[in-house]
Amino acid sequence: MRLKSPFVAVLLSGIAATAVNAATPKDTVNLHQRALAAMCANCHGTEGRTTDGSAIPSLAGMPREYMVAQMKAFREGTRPATVMHQLTKGLTEEQVQSVSTYFSTLKR
Repeated sequence: MRLKSPFVAVLLSGIAATAVNAATPKDTVNLHQRALAAMCANCHGTEGRTTDGSAIPSLAGMPREYMVAQMKAFREGTRPATVMHQLTKGLTEEQVQSVSTYFSTLKR
């Protein structure tokens, strides 16, 4: 695509540079955690909040260490579940830590 005006080209490159420079390493980590946590939404609700009366627990605000322990128990098969055994086997230790940290920082 060829731009007809040098002004438009400079304006667009400035906007792009601003957007790239606006992301900090912390923003990048938060975005990665949020994207990883999105895989939980089908069962645990958007942002880890299930509807009232659900048999599936909300994850938002759950203590980090408790969540890590439960994910490990699912992975090892020591905690009964329907699909969590398979899901946790697909996560690295770093991903378990990351998603647990993310949900623990959200308000219930």
